Amino acid sequence: MSRGTTSAGTPRPGIPHILDNPALASLTGPHAHFAERRGRVVRYPLDVSPWLALPDEPDADDWADLAALAGPGAEVPLPGYRGEVPDGWEITARIDGVQLVDDGVAAAPEPEAVRLGPADVPEILDLVERTRPGPFLPRTIEMGTYLGIRRDGALVAMAGERLHPPGWTEISAVCTDPAFRGEGLATRLIHAVAYGIRERGETPFLHTAAGNTGAIRLYESLGFRLRRRTAFAAARAPERLVAVS
Repeated sequence: MSRGTTSAGTPRPGIPHILDNPALASLTGPHAHFAERRGRVVRYPLDVSPWLALPDEPDADDWADLAALAGPGAEVPLPGYRGEVPDGWEITARIDGVQLVDDGVAAAPEPEAVRLGPADVPEILDLVERTRPGPFLPRTIEMGTYLGIRRDGALVAMAGERLHPPGWTEISAVCTDPAFRGEGLATRLIHAVAYGIRERGETPFLHTAAGNTGAIRLYESLGFRLRRRTAFAAARAPERLVAVS
């Protein structure tokens, strides 16, 4: 049973769900060994993931710590943050997103899937560059299990694990080479990654852009359901950092 839910899996009134701030739950839980921290602000190393986490209700000290962590004038992601930014900060991007959770996914191992590792990162980065499933950095492979399908030795499809709040694991980096689309490779890999997550006694979830209606239809057809609407924002820190007393 997850924090913030009843035994039936419904939210307890007034108690945040652990997936409301999944990066914070991940970086203070199973992924704590990645955490770079300043005050109450935590982030992944910049070569692992762009995800960072503010407290649920950030105050002036938290924004000052984020600015100091990022550096003067740096652009930082604010995944899931829908509030206003303080004076001196500038919102540079905002995309509506959705969070979906496992609601009966037919998880199953995939015989053709191979586990990917650090030696595969150059090929992964090439596939990601061509398919744009979302950020994948040189050390993202360390966040969890990534599976791929090869044809004639070339990596043509992949999917893997990203955020890891206690009891949950996010499926991410789902992509297929355009020349191999229509063969169901993404579906097979999602099933396989979900199978590994379930084998650990955890529940799969994922994020995508609200405008990515094709992906949302696919995920819902596989047994995911919409849990909440969210946002993927980015903001630029002030050029001059002001100390907060």
